[in-house]
Amino acid sequence: MTEKSETQESYVIGVDYGTLSGRAVVVRVSDGAELGSAVLEYPHAVMDTTLAATGKRLPPDWALQVPQDYVDVLKSAVPEAVKIAGIDPAAVIGIGTDFTACTMVPTLADGTPLNELPEYADRPHAYVKLWKHHAAQAQADRITELAASRGESWLPRYGGLISSEWEFAKGLQLLEEDPELYQKMDHWVEAADWIVWQLTGEYVRNACTAGYKGIYQDGQYPSRDYLALLNPDFADFVETKVEHRIGQLGDAAGRLSAQAAEWTGLREGIAVAVGNVDAHVAAPAARAVQPGQMVAIMGTSTCHVMNSDQLVEVPGMCGVVDGGIVAGLYGYEAGQSGVGDIFAWYVQNQVPSGYYEAAEEADLSIHQYLTSLIQDQPVGGHGLVALDWHSGNRSVLVDHELSGVVVGTTLTTRTEEVYRALFEATAFGTRVIVETFNASGVPVTEFIVAGGLQKNPFLMQTYSNILRMPISTIASDQGPALGSAIHAAVAAGAYADVRAAGEVMGKLHKNVFTPDEKAAEAYDRLFAEYRELHDYFGRGGNDVMHRLRQLKREALA
Repeated sequence: MTEKSETQESYVIGVDYGTLSGRAVVVRVSDGAELGSAVLEYPHAVMDTTLAATGKRLPPDWALQVPQDYVDVLKSAVPEAVKIAGIDPAAVIGIGTDFTACTMVPTLADGTPLNELPEYADRPHAYVKLWKHHAAQAQADRITELAASRGESWLPRYGGLISSEWEFAKGLQLLEEDPELYQKMDHWVEAADWIVWQLTGEYVRNACTAGYKGIYQDGQYPSRDYLALLNPDFADFVETKVEHRIGQLGDAAGRLSAQAAEWTGLREGIAVAVGNVDAHVAAPAARAVQPGQMVAIMGTSTCHVMNSDQLVEVPGMCGVVDGGIVAGLYGYEAGQSGVGDIFAWYVQNQVPSGYYEAAEEADLSIHQYLTSLIQDQPVGGHGLVALDWHSGNRSVLVDHELSGVVVGTTLTTRTEEVYRALFEATAFGTRVIVETFNASGVPVTEFIVAGGLQKNPFLMQTYSNILRMPISTIASDQGPALGSAIHAAVAAGAYADVRAAGEVMGKLHKNVFTPDEKAAEAYDRLFAEYRELHDYFGRGGNDVMHRLRQLKREALA
């Protein structure tokens, strides 16, 4: 029997839309081999201080993007990845995409983003509201409080709190701050669905974001009566702005249009998978779709996803959705709003120039250099404990008005010691999430890491020690893109379902890091201090963080 020739192979493309860039990866269908990748940094990046079109300063807690940047990824990264892979574009049978969420695009009926209308280019609300846009906290608080007072059945599915990051809070903010734009908007679209719309010419909502970010539970959204109590003009939000046909994960949303074929260099008519979220799509890429396997996608933020065969209410979780990750199981989500973002903020704003010079001399990145200075210090040797709330708290407090803290600094505290304390703080935040799931009857039996931060072995060992669990890692540098490619293979009919495709195309390194008992015991003591601070500042012991946020808003008004 002769070996299968290269010309007989088929390929799929996964496109991962992150916070700062979009990456395309070419994957072989038969075994999941990644043959080529290319990335495009978004030309407009994240607009969180000024609006690029006007230079006008944005209010605090805003985070906007330009949707044309997403299309540019299709035009640039996809053909470049195909070229690097050295394959015939005609052999590509499908394309899948994933996106940050909840990232919202206000559009006309044909999908045109409002910011592309010249008369609205100077209006901040006309742009994409990125996942990390947290300026709708006041609306989120009202949504939660009203739902709790009415006993809305959907609220416990989200841990009892609705996030300012999600569709309804951001939509209500748009209505109340720019009602003219709200009325002009025909669709309030997840970016995950908007990019599929651009690829196919068809608007299909994906079941993942509809459930986790769009409060879609048991076949329905929040009622018109409920929405009217939030604001009378919000009563028809679901039926006029949100409600649309929902596609199931792994299905084909449609076929590649002639225009998108021209952008990408791919064949018109190939399968385009239903959109998905960057975290959730990574689970099959890590072969982690069984109950109890928690996948932490660690990048600028961390999203924790896990399947279970039980429907349980977990306090502070981001949501539980039937089939939200794979069909037949309940998909749970939790997360941390800032992780890699915190480390990046620190090195960009708090590290003296001498450290950069030393790092360059040692031929190391600044992150590698700071890690090398601190990795051999005994646990607790810096005398510090920090809270990882520089971008608020997603789980389990669901409060984006919270902020970062470092306790224990003295005149002898070194730059690298604070850096390590921030590492530890993010791991402590993850331990709070894991312990909350365990206590709620949804046990976490395995912990798997995907995302760029797995490249730092000291960080991974720190997580293992603090969690007191072995850590496995996805055997791919591009977990979400690989996951999108897996969904594309299913959408194209190459596999029966996502689980089957993941078994063949997914990749995992088992138990790469295991806890050191001595370090774990020391971290237990530090974690106890973290929990004291966590509950003091996060559960009403002292609302100083909220008051400071309000003072800041008033000062900048």
